[in-house]
Amino acid sequence: MQKTALDIHFIAIGGTGMAPLACLLKAAGHRVRGSDAPLYPPMSTLLENAGIEPLVGFDPSHLEPAPDLVVVGNAVPRTNAEALAVEERGLYRISMPQALARFVLHDKRPLVVAGTHGKTTTSSLAAWVWHDCGQKPGFLIGGIPRNLVTSFRHGDGPRFVIEGDEYNAAYFDRGPKFLHYGAETLILTNVEYDHADLYANPEAASAAFEKLLDGLPETGLLVACGDSPGVRRIADRAPCRTVFYGLAENNDVKPIQPLRQDSTGLTLTVDDSECGPIDIFLPMQGAHNAANALGVWTAARADGLPPDAVAAAMKRFEGVKRRAELLGTAGGIAVVDDFAHHPTEVAATLEGLRARFAGRRLVVVFEPRSLTASQNIFYDEYRQAFLGADEVLLAPVFHAGRFPPDECLDVAGIAESLSSAGVPASLAESVDQLVERLPKRLQPNDVVVTMSPGNFDSLPHRLLAALKARFPDRLETTAAEQG
Repeated sequence: MQKTALDIHFIAIGGTGMAPLACLLKAAGHRVRGSDAPLYPPMSTLLENAGIEPLVGFDPSHLEPAPDLVVVGNAVPRTNAEALAVEERGLYRISMPQALARFVLHDKRPLVVAGTHGKTTTSSLAAWVWHDCGQKPGFLIGGIPRNLVTSFRHGDGPRFVIEGDEYNAAYFDRGPKFLHYGAETLILTNVEYDHADLYANPEAASAAFEKLLDGLPETGLLVACGDSPGVRRIADRAPCRTVFYGLAENNDVKPIQPLRQDSTGLTLTVDDSECGPIDIFLPMQGAHNAANALGVWTAARADGLPPDAVAAAMKRFEGVKRRAELLGTAGGIAVVDDFAHHPTEVAATLEGLRARFAGRRLVVVFEPRSLTASQNIFYDEYRQAFLGADEVLLAPVFHAGRFPPDECLDVAGIAESLSSAGVPASLAESVDQLVERLPKRLQPNDVVVTMSPGNFDSLPHRLLAALKARFPDRLETTAAEQG
């Protein structure tokens, strides 16, 4: 890290990448301040624990006295009051990934996890494995890994695990974030179409990943999920060695026995060049998590981490908050909170929950919150994904006001189609209505999963509180409730 202590101001300090970076720089001795809209956990808690108290709102006065450096989040528009003041006053500014590269990655061996889905879980698992194997890695993750004390650490070892996002870095730095990270090893989980507000079509989204592969060093390593057609299409661009992993037979690293799953987790058997057949147990469910584990296994073994130690670390992995996280149980009803918002993620999460809660009725409450989910782009894909549920409740389209009615996701059409296919589905006018309606409709042994990439107006926690009030004598405490 840079030795001279700087006064650094973060605009939109509560972002999933900005908050951990702010904490990381404060721990390195810099004076860190910042501003944002009112924040909620987990990022508000992360900043509070680091001793950072964000200013609420955006105002040019927040830039007084003038900082040495301003880090601008990618959600900040050019018209932001503080962004305008930065330009008018000629203050030095950089994007979040530029700051990460400058202050942290310059003397590290970056292990970047990229892909349309699975980045947070896979990078969390990688950080935990390297840590548990005594490698003292650095890491910065856009979620809260349950095994690790924080989602960020500089680390004394050479490896730095970073979640590589394909979204743009800032309004003045329009390229994907992950292009700044200088990946030495890249785990590429999948390539699909997302972020329709940034990429006009699937080809444009794929081109961003192509640039990432083009930038790999010849001495680097591409760990590529061969189960993803999008990954297969572009993998040959990498100028370095490529190892394909996945559940299909045509991968280099794959299970040599069928995937086994139950309520406790999943088991993979792989054939390792050093120790022969070895079982990998991960206390999570779903084929997508099995593939994530194979990707981390492949990268860890390429780094020389002992197979028994890697397998032991995976067995102790506790997952990530808001990734199929069991918040609690009341009246025999389990409340699960999940970040899923893309139809591929919805389908994968439901498949995993089916294995975890076998034989139980699965109720899905979905908020179309992201800009992509708010549009009608994936109408058919959402309709197909929700067929994996027993009942579906759809919240209002979060960004409905930003698109013409004929371009918004047709939630009414999805609900009608699902009901016709035998999956009861209905619309809610508000989150408040969901909180009022759901506790009366749920029955003992049900599993209800809330899906949104945002706060969902605290629906999962409000729902759990309502169920506890309904069933005060039938409560179960979970690790999530215990913190």
